Amino acid sequence: MAGPWDVIVIGAGAAGLFAAGIAGQRGRRVLVLEHNREVGAKILISGGGRCNFTNLDVQPERFISANPHFARSALARYTQHDFIDLVRRHRIAFYEKALGQLFCEGAGSARLIVHMLLDEAPPQQVDVRCSVAVRGIEKGHRFRVDTSDGLLEADSVIVASGGLPIPKLGATGFALDIARRFGLPVVEPRPALVPLTFAESDLALMRPLSGVSLEAVARSRGPAFREGMLFTHRGLSGPSILQVSSYREPGDAITVDLAPDHSGTGWLRELKRTRPRTKLSTILGELLPARFASAFAGLPGVPDTSQNLADVKDTALDALAALLKGWHLVPVGDEGYAKAEVMRGGVATDALNQKTLEARAVPGLYLIGEAVDVTGWLGGYNFQWAWSSGHAAGMAV
Repeated sequence: MAGPWDVIVIGAGAAGLFAAGIAGQRGRRVLVLEHNREVGAKILISGGGRCNFTNLDVQPERFISANPHFARSALARYTQHDFIDLVRRHRIAFYEKALGQLFCEGAGSARLIVHMLLDEAPPQQVDVRCSVAVRGIEKGHRFRVDTSDGLLEADSVIVASGGLPIPKLGATGFALDIARRFGLPVVEPRPALVPLTFAESDLALMRPLSGVSLEAVARSRGPAFREGMLFTHRGLSGPSILQVSSYREPGDAITVDLAPDHSGTGWLRELKRTRPRTKLSTILGELLPARFASAFAGLPGVPDTSQNLADVKDTALDALAALLKGWHLVPVGDEGYAKAEVMRGGVATDALNQKTLEARAVPGLYLIGEAVDVTGWLGGYNFQWAWSSGHAAGMAV
């Protein structure tokens, strides 16, 4: 399929493919350029190859941005239910795993989402080309896109090249570079939904526990998250930790509630009354995985766990309960873009039209998906932003 093109989409990931399909269905002649050898690289690895493609409980409040209201329009105009209906029309089997997270069924089933996106792009209208590098974009009467396939022109350009996470999949800062090239402000990017790292003093406890997981409530700035927590050789990971990583600022502490089914500090006193001859080590073993319970017993402020509850002072039990309910930790950093699931920050939303994702100062230039300063929670939210923002741009070009 040859030009001229109405629209050039840069990036054949979730947002780019979806935008191209929407524009193609509206009769636009669309060229999609992907620098990788195949499309949808992040889709294919997501959810362990099953693609957590959206969430039943998508709400604007579950997206982080310098403008917390920006995502509302796109999310309302193309909802999670719209995408679920599309998945059903393509007869892709899926299931709810937890907390509203929807996954495709079967090993490697993420590829079905990629096939669906390609099927939704009418071939007489949409040309998808892989292994094409984009060197730059200029704006004149039309957009001129300098590529390894030569100089290409279009009336509109949609930049859907993603963010910085997972560079081994070809992630680059191209979208941010293009934004700066056209004078658009950028909110400083940083890794999000990323494991946290700790100093050696904390790793003395954590490193031997690598692989141990438990349910906990983690919090820093923003909301608290009750989900799994995982010890690693570098610190902490697991859904609850990934969630708070998106909110915390460098130097912030995190607080972990290791006893989420108990409230206040008096519950250990109550156990002392009802189970006075139970050893404190037994109680810890009921609350925590065995290896962690043993390590936790050695923390400062934890009474001698070989004692029966009846022999432990109430004040010591209250202090232990407070520690279990609020284990205070200060990460030294995170594992960076290599392990981050998404990027926080990106093209400032003040520079974009809320309904169309078009750059206000550069008519015809659209930026969508992860490149924009909109970051969702873990659990399908970022894919929904890709679909919603892609739909907004695809309907506007």
